[in-house]
Amino acid sequence: MAVDNRGRKLPTGIRQRGKGFEGRFMYKGTPHSVQGATVTETQKAMTDLKYELEHGIYVKRQNMLLTEWMEEWLEGYLKDHKKLGTYQTYRSLYDSAIKPEIALLKIQDVTVDTVEQIYKRIKKKRKYSASSMELIAVIMKGSLRRAKKVQLIANNPAELAELPRVPKSEAEESKAIAMTKAQQDLFMECAKDSYLYNLFYVLLRTGLRIGEAQALKYTDIDRKNKKLYVRRTLKRIKGEFVEDTPKSKTSIREIPLTDSVIKILDTQRRFWGFKVERIDRYLFCDMEGKPLWKGTISAEIKRIAEQARKKDSEFPEITPHSFRHTFATRAIEAGMPPQVLKTILGHSSYAMTMDLYAHVLPDVKKGEMEKIEQAF
Repeated sequence: MAVDNRGRKLPTGIRQRGKGFEGRFMYKGTPHSVQGATVTETQKAMTDLKYELEHGIYVKRQNMLLTEWMEEWLEGYLKDHKKLGTYQTYRSLYDSAIKPEIALLKIQDVTVDTVEQIYKRIKKKRKYSASSMELIAVIMKGSLRRAKKVQLIANNPAELAELPRVPKSEAEESKAIAMTKAQQDLFMECAKDSYLYNLFYVLLRTGLRIGEAQALKYTDIDRKNKKLYVRRTLKRIKGEFVEDTPKSKTSIREIPLTDSVIKILDTQRRFWGFKVERIDRYLFCDMEGKPLWKGTISAEIKRIAEQARKKDSEFPEITPHSFRHTFATRAIEAGMPPQVLKTILGHSSYAMTMDLYAHVLPDVKKGEMEKIEQAF
């Protein structure tokens, strides 16, 4: 008899799967399985399914392949309910990673074990990053959640399936790294001859997401009222640049500009000396007027960071996102109220903003205590 994680005996046919439970039984020689968050929920799901089978109520598409359902979900549902950029990202990852691993698999035969084996094969063959594997799990869960909702399957096995452990790369680990003031100054000193100096300056003083900065046009700048309007973001999917709406509703926002930032933005507009100026041109572009690729920006950051490391061996590994985090850190250190920082960063919740305060405040408190020490 199976037992749960606490050593308690489980009812016949039920076993623990991660934080949930899976129930299995045979009906007329055919195996069936259901999932539930608790033993009681799993037992009820087993009882309900047995009843449906015995009374001919349980209707399923016997020959429908998982690939057929995934295509139906992607093209018939997701495309109409998600942003274009999200759809294209899901579509690309499904085609390259998931689809090759689910050929000939019928949707009603998918179990928790099946999903976990799919994840393991993808990890072994393609060596995706931890964040990519998490997105693959999101796609599997979302598609099967929809299948359950339309009563194609009784339960969603992907909800209980666990991803294999994938060590995070240095780049992923450094996502939340903020440069200290000294490191920030050192980076900008080493970047003074870089063709992306103006971009780095704007990122550090506005907290823009890299996609928002890539999509910035001169028409988004209100010089009279000293404001910058965040209206879109830029993604690159299958080699093509795609404009998309910002991350969330709160990401569509206004950011106040200082005189120094306006000056840098004016300088950037004239940077390449285009003979014909187009108002719809991306502000940060290459010499041909084409948008900057994130990989190009990351490579330039890495090159400058290596130069900085020659002067400071402890200079951290940073990414484009580090500039946004650095801006937030400087703002918190300067005493900016959470509500103000939330609107400037375009966070969708206070929790996201307060998480930054939780990371920064310990160092701030330490400095304040040292000031008090000097007062005695």
